[in-house]
Amino acid sequence: MKHFILKLAAAALALPMLAADLAAVELGDDGLHKTPWMRETFKDLREDLEEANSEGKRLVLFFEQRGCIYCTKMHEEVFPRPEVSSYIDEHYFVVQMNLYGDVEVTDFDGETLPEKDMARKWGVLFTPTILFLPEEVAEGAAATQAAVATMPGAFGPGTTLDMFTWVAEKRYLLDNGEDFQRYHARRIAERNNGSAD
Repeated sequence: MKHFILKLAAAALALPMLAADLAAVELGDDGLHKTPWMRETFKDLREDLEEANSEGKRLVLFFEQRGCIYCTKMHEEVFPRPEVSSYIDEHYFVVQMNLYGDVEVTDFDGETLPEKDMARKWGVLFTPTILFLPEEVAEGAAATQAAVATMPGAFGPGTTLDMFTWVAEKRYLLDNGEDFQRYHARRIAERNNGSAD
């Protein structure tokens, strides 16, 4: 009984710290989560790509929506992890998109549409969806045609970090038979922490 009471007391003490961590996730006026490494831009992808390249970073587009429980999971459990957050901040130029937003977006092909219509054009159906762009985009190509990878959905910290690393290291260009799934499986084995993530 004493052991149970000690565990209960420890859990009660941990609750305020957990609540403080959850409260630390900032929501913008649009209802989307905000992180320090997300950029406010005019959402002209040609300009965003140029700026990303000038900083030596990769352009990535994050589609989210208000009330998305999976986006919340990523922002509360994955992105706050120092190894994930610092990697994204160091290697990526992140532009957030609202699946149902009205902010104008200019695609690489020159077409300008509200976010919600651009999402339809690109076939983005759910959130979160993350598009990873190359350093150069062929003239006339749309973002989804140019993307080197798409991360559809919410994943744990290991999978997320592996995807961002795989793209940053341009492993999609290697002709070594190690696609993302094989790379991720190797990284899980190397971590050897008992997790399948």
